[in-house]
Parts: sequence; structure tokens; C-alpha cells
Amino acid sequence: MSTLHDWLQQHAITHIECLFADLNGQARGKLVPVSHYPASGELRFPQVSLIQSWMGDPQQQLVPETDPDLVLLPDDTTLSLKPSTGRRIAQLIHDCHDRQGAPVPFAPRNVLKRVLAAFAADGLTPVVAPEIEFYLLAADGSQNEPVSPAYALDHAWQHEAFFAELEQHCHQQGIATDTLLHEVGNGQYELNLQHGPALQLADQVFLLKRTLRNLARQHGLQACFMAKPFARHAGSAMHIHQSLLDSDGRNAFSQADGSEHPRFRHYIAGLQHYLPHAMLLFAANPNAYRRLAPHTAAPINVEWGYDNRTCGLRVPESGPQARRVENRLPGIDANPYLALAATLACGLLGIREQREATPPCSNSAYAAAATLPDSQAKALAALQACDALQELLGSGFCQVFAELKQLEQAHFQQQVTPWEWAYLAPQA
Repeated sequence: MSTLHDWLQQHAITHIECLFADLNGQARGKLVPVSHYPASGELRFPQVSLIQSWMGDPQQQLVPETDPDLVLLPDDTTLSLKPSTGRRIAQLIHDCHDRQGAPVPFAPRNVLKRVLAAFAADGLTPVVAPEIEFYLLAADGSQNEPVSPAYALDHAWQHEAFFAELEQHCHQQGIATDTLLHEVGNGQYELNLQHGPALQLADQVFLLKRTLRNLARQHGLQACFMAKPFARHAGSAMHIHQSLLDSDGRNAFSQADGSEHPRFRHYIAGLQHYLPHAMLLFAANPNAYRRLAPHTAAPINVEWGYDNRTCGLRVPESGPQARRVENRLPGIDANPYLALAATLACGLLGIREQREATPPCSNSAYAAAATLPDSQAKALAALQACDALQELLGSGFCQVFAELKQLEQAHFQQQVTPWEWAYLAPQA
């Protein structure tokens, strides 16, 4: 903690923004003057803050009836300056514990830590690289860019000042961005992150989405992370590239001669078997299922193939040390901690159970059957039916997350859509 206070003094910090992610990946926390930040780093916060719906209301009935506090403990490795505030504010991600010191099971960062501990017990370390797709819109949510060809290199530069400032903000926060490209949709962009440890990358995605939202507002724009914001334009994903290191730091998916290790196919088989059961963590709201449609660069099943983007699971061309598999199922609106935890858990189960993958798909996976849940209700049932996945992710987390999604689904079902007014009201 002395190192933390030395850093705060060195940078003349006046306040600390103490952050954590709720179940939907939204930033919660408090702003604390440095003079009042406790020497132990421990802070208190209502436990119900973790369980807030997309509608913004805390779900009091899903926590113990006394509504106990969380104990927030800082992770000093996440300390950085908060960009572009005009004030000397630091930001620091905290972990959520109960008063006895145990990790709160339904805190998303703790769910990912639980899965990573299971890998460590098996002598393996996941390495991941998320791809972040989003729309950059006018402040009112409209598409304000002129229509351009997909992947147009020059098109992003109409927002040159925005992306230049974004690069500075990412560097300031230790967010290791890689490539930027204009995507298929009008006003849609993709920002890739450099590969690294899973917890570190989840933190980076969490901070990056928040940074994009705040910076877009400052530029009179809106950063949109809805999975399918426009019916006739491509949806936005969070593809997750993943590999494993063994205890010697070598790629555990490759053998000494460079060929595929048997655990690579076991891992893929685990993804094939369990990802449909984990779909609620990749598509955590009703809109997210609209993205999963054929011939839209989005998957409809868990076929796998080499350099085959029609598959839910793609193996990019690479050398033995970079051998990896890409999970193309998650939408960009997924909680990064939970999407990474679920992806890695499915693969680990495949290794432990020595499952056998199907033959790789060498043609269009859209010709195969659609095997993913096509609604939040079906995804909810699939998760609740999978004991192995619930055990690895934590049954306490799965129960609370499922109940939150049931509440959100019920609220969604109460809405009357424009389609109903357009077609049913005049005739029914």
C-alpha cells in the first residue's frame, strides 16, 4: 500500500475513482478524496450494486435480506490516471469480498479469477486477445457517416482527432491497443487489443468501453456497444482469441515438433459442447440474439475450421507458438469478465474430459444446422441444465445471474414494439 500512496503523491492525485464491474459490465464505485482513502485500501459499498439490471434498478431481492456491504479491496496493478478530466484523478479497479474476507461469488472479476485458478491447478495459463467492435454515431444515435465500402482504409480518418486522442487515453491507462479498422457497417469500427493474461485483458476491455463512451461524448458523438443496433447493418462482436501456456511458457496447443497437441482438439471440443450452454454470458440481453444470423459475419453454430469466418470457432493461420482458437460468439455488449470466464471454462472442461472435436469445417458453416440458442429464454434454460459449467463458474454466480436475466426478460416481454403498431394495430 505504501507503493500506492507513493504513486499518488508523485502524480499529485487529489481523488481516486474506485471501480468495479456489475453483472452487466457497467462501472460502479465511488470517488474518494486521497485524504480519506484508508491506509488498508478497504472500502465499503452496498452489495446490491453488483446486481443491477439493464434498466438501471438494483435488485434488492437477490442479495441477503440485510443488504450487507461489499468490502472493496484494490488491485494496485490496475492503477492509472483517469484521462481527460482536467483534474488529478486516479482510477483503480477493486475486487469484491464479503466481511469475512471471502470473494463475493457473483462479482464478475471473481468469476474469472475462479476459472483462472482452475487452469493454474492444471498447470496451464490462458492468453487471450479480444477484438472490440462498435459503432461511432451522432450524439442522437443516428448514423452520421457517409456510406462507404466495407474495410475502407481512408474512412476512419474523418474521426482522426477522436482516434488520436483515444490512443493517448489508452496508453495512459495501460490499454494495449493494436490495430484499428473500419468494419462492414456504416460507422462501425474494430479495435484489437494485444494478447496477454486473461484478467489483465478483461480489465482493459472494461476500461476501454468506458473510455470510448466518455471520449465520444466529448466529441459530440456516441459510442454504441449494442450487439445489433441496426437491422440492415452488421452486428458488433467481441471475438476472443485464446491460447494456453504450459508451465514452461510454451504454447500448450503445440507439440515440440510444431504439430497440434491432442489437448488442442480437446479444448475445441469443449468449446463445441459447452458454448451453447454458456450462451447467456455471450448474449446477455434480447437484442444480442438478433446478431446471430447467417451470412452476416456472425455464427449460427459451433462448427470449427481453419481460417473459416463462417464458423463459430475459427483457427487462424499461425505458427506453433501462436496456435490459438477464436470464439466468435460473444456480442460486444457482453460483460468482458464473464465472456472470458465462460469461454475459458468451456475449453478447460473439454481438456479435462478429453472430448473429441468434430472434423474441421472446410466449407460454409452456414450450410450446417443452427445449434445456438436463438433467444435469451432458451439460453437461460441451457445454462441451468449444465451442471459442469455451473460448478466451474460457481453455482452462486449462475443462480444470481440467471435470476437477473429472468427479470430483464420479463420486462422486455412487457414492451410493445413498433412492429406491432405498424402491422397489428391497423388490422388486428
